Amino acid sequence: MNPDSKTLERRRKRSDDPLVALHYQLAHARTEGRIEAMVVADAAGLVVAGAGSWAACEELAAYAPLLAQGQWSEPGAVDRTRLAALRQQVDVQAVDVDGQRMLLCARGGSLRRTAIARAALGVARILTAA
Repeated sequence: MNPDSKTLERRRKRSDDPLVALHYQLAHARTEGRIEAMVVADAAGLVVAGAGSWAACEELAAYAPLLAQGQWSEPGAVDRTRLAALRQQVDVQAVDVDGQRMLLCARGGSLRRTAIARAALGVARILTAA
């Protein structure tokens, strides 16, 4: 590695371990977007990697497949379920990795949509390289 290339590296933390690299990616996006919790989940709702409290990450991952499906409700019906509450606080973005669908979820934060869009690129890069 060229000594000058270290000064050009924009990432402060890196890892060759994909799970650690995912955590670093999510932690950076979480800080940048002022997000409460951010998680990568598989299609079954299991945590692949997360940043934030473990309980919040597990809850987000578990609900991710349902949140990603969208919403249908009867006109005028009031939905008071936990899923309905999360729909107001959570953004979910599907990330395709070699034909496998992963779900990137973020809860809270004033810059959630921007942070999740940027994090999705990093998640795809890390998982594709793995």
